[in-house]
Amino acid sequence: MSDAAAGTPAPPPPSPWERERPARTHVAPVRTPLSRERVVEAAITVLDRHGLDGLSMRQVAAELGVAVSALYAHVSSKDDLLELMYTRLFAGYAMPAPDPEHWQEQLRDFARAWRRRLLSHRDMARISMAHVPFTAELLPHVEALLAIFRTAGLPDRIAAEAGDLISTYIDGFVLEEGMWRDRAAQHGGASLARPDWREMTGEMQNYFASLPAQDFPHLRALSSLMVTDSSDERFDIGLEIILRGLASYLPGPANGPAPEGD
Repeated sequence: MSDAAAGTPAPPPPSPWERERPARTHVAPVRTPLSRERVVEAAITVLDRHGLDGLSMRQVAAELGVAVSALYAHVSSKDDLLELMYTRLFAGYAMPAPDPEHWQEQLRDFARAWRRRLLSHRDMARISMAHVPFTAELLPHVEALLAIFRTAGLPDRIAAEAGDLISTYIDGFVLEEGMWRDRAAQHGGASLARPDWREMTGEMQNYFASLPAQDFPHLRALSSLMVTDSSDERFDIGLEIILRGLASYLPGPANGPAPEGD
């Protein structure tokens, strides 16, 4: 039977097997409550995608599907968010108990682990260089690092500077690696990536070896050693130079004070 006014057929009666079903209701998807942890995770996602220059509170809010104002219930500012991102790098990492017999090995492990963590996220080295680790969450890590230096026997003045020296070396090394990685991405591939110097090695070594001997005797002599194949190797050599320098300050017959005027 048709509805004459509307000119459309009337809906059929419900079928017998549908009569006992409850009425269909629209169920809204359950939304995960916003939290500081979710804000930090979203910010790191944006950082990996757009880099530090492209990281904004608006981008983080868009990643979470919320209004920008909602973020400020969990972080006070962008600087606060960057600090939380930096702190998150330390999650799950613990410094070892100081061992004066193996202090250099402990510092090698620390430096390599910290480099890996910085490399795990784009531009994290830039964030690290801009934030001092003297927050309540990070002070225990600083204390543990200083304990390694002092337990090894380094003079207090040297121990006080050594942590900053090693951290600056790691940050700077990773920053250079990130810059080459970004240059490669801008050129649409890895052909210009230099973190391992593989494409540059032969070219640079041949160039140094071809320089006039009378003007560049040292560059020629070291041409085969000036550029190594691996960033890992370069990192370890630089770290070894620092550790041996620190070891020279340990008390002992071979490491006494430098002669007057030396």
